[in-house]
Amino acid sequence: MSIRVVIADDSSLMRRIIISQLEKDPEIRVLAAVEDGSQVLKAVQEYQPDVLVLDLEMPVMDGIQALGEVRQWDRRLPVIMFSTLTHRGTEATIKALVSGASDYVGKPSQLGSADEAMQVFETLLIPKIKALAKKKASQKPALRPTSEGLVKPIVSPSPGPMKEVPSNAVQAVCIGVSTGGPVALVSLFERWKTPLSVPIFLVQHMPPRFTEKLANRLSELGSTLVSEPYDGEEPKPGHAYLAPGGWHMLVEKRFNKIKIRLNEEPPVNSCRPSVDLLFRSAAEVYQSDLLGVVMTGMGNDGLQGSRRIVELGGSVIAQDEETSTVWGMPGSVAQAGLAYKLLPLDDIAAEVVQRVNP
Repeated sequence: MSIRVVIADDSSLMRRIIISQLEKDPEIRVLAAVEDGSQVLKAVQEYQPDVLVLDLEMPVMDGIQALGEVRQWDRRLPVIMFSTLTHRGTEATIKALVSGASDYVGKPSQLGSADEAMQVFETLLIPKIKALAKKKASQKPALRPTSEGLVKPIVSPSPGPMKEVPSNAVQAVCIGVSTGGPVALVSLFERWKTPLSVPIFLVQHMPPRFTEKLANRLSELGSTLVSEPYDGEEPKPGHAYLAPGGWHMLVEKRFNKIKIRLNEEPPVNSCRPSVDLLFRSAAEVYQSDLLGVVMTGMGNDGLQGSRRIVELGGSVIAQDEETSTVWGMPGSVAQAGLAYKLLPLDDIAAEVVQRVNP
C-alpha cells in the first residue's frame, strides 16, 4: 500500500521538484500539493494523508500557523518541516519542532544541482517519510492474511525482559533523543519545577545552530539552565549540557575532576553528536550512579551505550512506543532487555526525579 503524502510549498518550482522526487519511490504517492498555509488543513481533512510535508515561509498563513491548525484537528499526523535552513529558518524550525512538528529536513541549497537534490530526498526526506508513516500505521489495527486465509493483527516486536528496578540515588542523568525529540524535551523540562541536584547530559541529533536555539528554548521553560558546553567545562548540579550540533560530547574523570570533552571525530551510527559515545563515556565515570534515558528517535543510537551503562551497574529507562514519534532508539533498548522501565512521555520526568531523590 502506498504512503500517501500532502505537500505545502509556495514555490511552484519546488512543488514540482518535491512531487517528482518523492514519486520516484514506488512506495510514495503525492495526493495534493497546496501553495499556502490557509489551504493545508482543508487538504489534510480531505485527503487524510499518512504524512504532511510543510514549508515554513508561505503567504496568507505560514507553516507554524498551519501546523497549529493541523495539530488542533489531528495530534498524531506526522508533519515534516521542509524549509531553507537560514538563520531565520533555524529559529522558525525550532519553534515548529517544539510546537508539535515530527521532524525537519533542509531544502537543497542549490536547486539546479541534481546531485544535491537527490542526496536530500533519497537520504533524508524519503527515509523520514517512511519511518513516520510506519509509526502512524502502527497506531491503527493493522491486518494481514495468514495461510489459513484469516487475518491477525500485526504487532511490534515484544520488549525483552525488564531489568530489576534499582533503588540507589543517581549522580548524573544522560538523555539521548532524535526524531520527535524537541517536543518530547519540552514536555520533560517543563515538568521540572526545581533544578535536579545532579548534572544532565543531553544528546539531540541536530546540526549546528539548531542545538543552540533548542538550548535557549528549553532554558525558558522552567528551572533548569540548558546550554552547549565548552571543551573542558566542569559539570554542575542542576545544569543540563546539550551536545553542540556537529560535535561529539563525552564525560571524563581525571585527577578526581569530572570534565566535559568535545571532539569532531567521525560520526558514530551516522550521528555526530552520538548518544552511544556520551553514554559509554559517562558510564565509565559514574558507573552504578548513572541513569540513562532513551527517548523517541530513528535508528538505534544509544543501544550500545545503554548496554555499557548496564554492564557497569547503572540503569536505563526508555520511552514507550505509544508516545514516541518513532520507536527506533527506545525500541532497540527495550527489545534488548536493557531498560528497567518503559514509560510514557508524561511519566519520564517524575521517574528521573525519583531516581535522583529516592
